Amino acid sequence: MTPLTQVTSFKMAALASLMLKSRTGLLVPGQPALLDWVRFASKKSGGSSKNVGGKSPGRRYGFKKQDGNFVHAGNILATQKLFRYHPGAHVGMGTNKTLYALEDGYVRFTKEVYIPAPRSPEATKVITKLPQGAILYKTFISVIPTKQEGKFKLVDMV
Repeated sequence: MTPLTQVTSFKMAALASLMLKSRTGLLVPGQPALLDWVRFASKKSGGSSKNVGGKSPGRRYGFKKQDGNFVHAGNILATQKLFRYHPGAHVGMGTNKTLYALEDGYVRFTKEVYIPAPRSPEATKVITKLPQGAILYKTFISVIPTKQEGKFKLVDMV
């Protein structure tokens, strides 16, 4: 026999002895125990966790420009989840209640007295729960434009 055939016959004998073994030991007596000490997992591997999430940062709602700041058209003035701020003059409102400037100008915050329509659902829900004589105020954000429309040069010269 050549050395190559000796190596292949040894490998085949080793494979045959591995095939005749069970998990606990040898099926054929007299063979060396190669796989007697193989350890199997006794616990289930780590799976899913129930308490996931909650690690995302907050939305950072609130006003982004303060009273008296100069803003360009399109600048975001305030972000909100509910109606905390209401759009005033030259202020638009997005689909998620974000207020933004429609023209270049200066930001103004005003509190105005709010009188709901007499038979509106808001009047029946809010007004009936308030004490007698209470006044409701709403905060409006407006932009005062820098270029005034309707001004005439002739009037400025006089």
